Amino acid sequence: MKKRTWIGALGLLIGAGYLGFQQYKIYLPGIIGEWVEPIAENRPIEWAQGPAVAPAGKRPPNVILIVADDLGMNDISLYGGGVAGGAVPTPNIDSIAKQGVSFANGYAANATCSPSRAALMTGRYPTRFGFEFTAVPAAFVSSLAHNNGTSPYPTIYHKELNHDLPAYADMGVPNAEIMLPEVLKAKGYHNIHIGKWHLGEAKPLRPTSQGFDESLGMRAGGDLFMAEDDPQVVNAKLPWDPIDRFLWANLPHAVYWGDSQRLRPKGHLTDYFTDNALAAIDANKNRPFFMYLAYNAPHTPLQALKSDY
Repeated sequence: MKKRTWIGALGLLIGAGYLGFQQYKIYLPGIIGEWVEPIAENRPIEWAQGPAVAPAGKRPPNVILIVADDLGMNDISLYGGGVAGGAVPTPNIDSIAKQGVSFANGYAANATCSPSRAALMTGRYPTRFGFEFTAVPAAFVSSLAHNNGTSPYPTIYHKELNHDLPAYADMGVPNAEIMLPEVLKAKGYHNIHIGKWHLGEAKPLRPTSQGFDESLGMRAGGDLFMAEDDPQVVNAKLPWDPIDRFLWANLPHAVYWGDSQRLRPKGHLTDYFTDNALAAIDANKNRPFFMYLAYNAPHTPLQALKSDY
């Protein structure tokens, strides 16, 4: 009788452990990532200084490519009134179009994140060089397939196709592809990347290996805008969205400076990228430069400063 009791208790313990693991395994990639790559405290970024005085004569124009992440055309007040019938006006974004040229019709080279960015950087359809799907870890795909059943659209998941994927770090634009900064470097440009990359994390695929002289941002597809427990943050979690649940569980609040150790950004990530972009522009105002300023806003996870909220 005592033996049966012990076996039953052991079975219950194993069952509870299994259920607990299933519930919390979504956090494993983030925990392992932070253990393998610790995050250093914030430190000021020292941008390379261009000439103190601009050279005489004609010079090539500076180029700044600003990309927003998951921003819909009708989200800005320039087109269609903006979010919630104009409740969130975007006068500064609108002013860029009003002072320049606005294109009412445009076509993306791909319908998803990584490949459309690859097209921007290479000028080629990403299908031509084998990069036609958004780069995500296998654990992310599996997590989306096994949601809690609250979504009205169940995920179609082919588990048999998820066993032979390359390592996540190797999912990117092949190094042999010529990118925009490489072309501009040959013309004497200093090239700066700030923000999201999502075109490969392995050393040959990083911004610093693809023509950028300086790089500050995340190599993956997203980041927390602030620490979740920051006293100045308002967090908006979407428990019905399996993507949002995975992002909250695993995204760090961290950026890379070049190829060095990850560090904590200061304040809200959007402000951090903007402040550093302004500093980099000031440092390079007397030489031709190309800046790829790729915000991860307004992509989830949704976080705002209390002062803005």
